[in-house]
Amino acid sequence: MPLPTVEHETAANPTHSVIWLHGLGADGHDFAPIVPELVDPAWPALRFVFPHAPVRPVTINNGMSMRAWYDVAGFDAHARQDEAGIRASVAEVETLIAREHARGVPSERIFLAGFSQGGAIALAAGLCHAERLAGIVALSTYLPIAATLAAERSAANAATPIFQAHGTVDPVVALPRGSASRDTLQALGYRVDWHTYPMAHAVCAEEIGDLRRWLGQRLA
Repeated sequence: MPLPTVEHETAANPTHSVIWLHGLGADGHDFAPIVPELVDPAWPALRFVFPHAPVRPVTINNGMSMRAWYDVAGFDAHARQDEAGIRASVAEVETLIAREHARGVPSERIFLAGFSQGGAIALAAGLCHAERLAGIVALSTYLPIAATLAAERSAANAATPIFQAHGTVDPVVALPRGSASRDTLQALGYRVDWHTYPMAHAVCAEEIGDLRRWLGQRLA
């Protein structure tokens, strides 16, 4: 069964889909309000799919249960990573992609997007997906289990465009962690459209404008 989702279609009979993953402790409603700001009426009909992550205990929050794509032991780059949780969430994204296929949207018309923890899963799932995707959007995030992904990535998405954005004063996912992930992706040959903004762990209007232009180029 796919995860429960919040969905928004910009017009009838969508030809493209955007699967957008929220950050730690949020839910699928978190980014739904940005759809009107982001979407250009000239674009083809889009289906936005905002899944709710499963509820699980999160170590860094004293083991408190909340919606999370995987457990977080610490926010620094050297903290233990929950590889099993990351892989389980990648599998959940694969299920959501398969559901879009069943609704008539092929992989090459599906964008994976995410913020923070959700962005980490969007990268992990997108790089390893067996069929070419339309693009990957990674906001205020990093590449998880990077060494493993480098070995497991799919040739189908070697040329898939990536929009990566980060706040210069992010206290949660520090900017160097984001830029190091960008460097890793570029060293592997990926086309990364990198942006920074004077903000903390957040999304800003300028970023939405840049993302709108980037999506528009791929939906033209």
